[in-house]
Amino acid sequence: MLLAGSAAGMAAADAPRLVADDFLSFDVDQARIGQLLFYDKVLSGNLNISCGTCHHHDLAGGDGLSLGIGEGGVGVGHERTAGTGPDQIRKRIPRSAPTLWNLGHKSIEVLFHDGRLSISDIYGNGFNSPAEEWLPKGLDNIIAAQAVFPLTAQFEMAGNPKENEIAGAVHDRIDAAWPIIAKRVRVIPSYGAMFVEAFAHVETPEDVTIVEIANALGAFIGSEWQSFDSPYDAYLDGIPLPKDAERGRRLFFGDAGCAGCHSGPLFSDQQFHALSLPAFGPGRTRRFDPMARDVGRMGETDALEDAYRFRTPSLRNVALNAPYGHNGAYPTMRDMLEHKRDPIGKRAAWRREMANLPDAPWLEAIDFVIQSDEREMARQRAKRDLPPIQISDRDIADLEAFLHSLTGASGNNRPMGRPSAVPSGLPVD
Repeated sequence: MLLAGSAAGMAAADAPRLVADDFLSFDVDQARIGQLLFYDKVLSGNLNISCGTCHHHDLAGGDGLSLGIGEGGVGVGHERTAGTGPDQIRKRIPRSAPTLWNLGHKSIEVLFHDGRLSISDIYGNGFNSPAEEWLPKGLDNIIAAQAVFPLTAQFEMAGNPKENEIAGAVHDRIDAAWPIIAKRVRVIPSYGAMFVEAFAHVETPEDVTIVEIANALGAFIGSEWQSFDSPYDAYLDGIPLPKDAERGRRLFFGDAGCAGCHSGPLFSDQQFHALSLPAFGPGRTRRFDPMARDVGRMGETDALEDAYRFRTPSLRNVALNAPYGHNGAYPTMRDMLEHKRDPIGKRAAWRREMANLPDAPWLEAIDFVIQSDEREMARQRAKRDLPPIQISDRDIADLEAFLHSLTGASGNNRPMGRPSAVPSGLPVD
């Protein structure tokens, strides 16, 4: 095995080898239930969207869009439309759909672009989350905890108040919706039987709660999206990389400084950094925000120093998950690398057509309205945690080659895949 510091001429230590023992263990039978639930629209308020709609197998666990189209939309990925008539969407999803790769790794302690979900016992349930003390106890891991939140998000899966009982319950309090969702699932005979079989403490379908549903989803996501069979992993086992990828590897861990943030076996320090990416979309606004902006980590911590900082994404299978940035501002890896070389210039040269936004004429008035606020734009331009990277055009090409070497050989061939049908009988996207 080729180890860090060997005679390979490394400028800095390579990432540690990722192996199966680095992951949490997941029950296979629970994961099979999770696979079905992941694509079953029964979890959504209006029965029109599933987790898989925005995290689809055909799109490597994403949707290929800069800002997604949530409930009310039709189709998948680049073909997804924003709905018509009373079903048309009222708002784009404020941030790009995060990838699912390797979320079951034991090192992961924080999720979402702003880190609003983390492992903690501050509320006595194992997590610091938007649900605070109302998040139920018994969730197996942070993936399971994450899974319950899109179900209650108005523009993602819940729908608008007065449209359905789930959206109405969320309007009262977030935890009021979960029993309704759980009942929807457990009264479907095949789901009820599967839960009784897969969970030792579930004696009858009536015992199924949102906790078992979330744990099944977590078991599926955590096992389905493991990936550590890339050319880079083979390199760590002694098989050389192609020459351009090898040059890129040395830059990545050396003079380019990429490994300062993209560190560890997942190529993420799980910290938060401001990159001054181009701003657009409705923003993830807080109740008192006067504009369509996204303050990133500060929205969770209320600490001014965290303004415009976002979680470092993992680079595992990064070539499969364009576009890039917390809002999908850049369509290609080269664009993102060029931004890191010249953040001010690349931001100034950014064009609106670079954002992959499905057509929604009734939302055009706010899609780019934030760019007309000169003071907000000045604040975002000024907040950059990382200095420009001194790299040439050839360096960028070599770094691209190295990033492609992080793509798993089985990246688009997952062990369980997308089911052809689900127990609710609803259509599968």
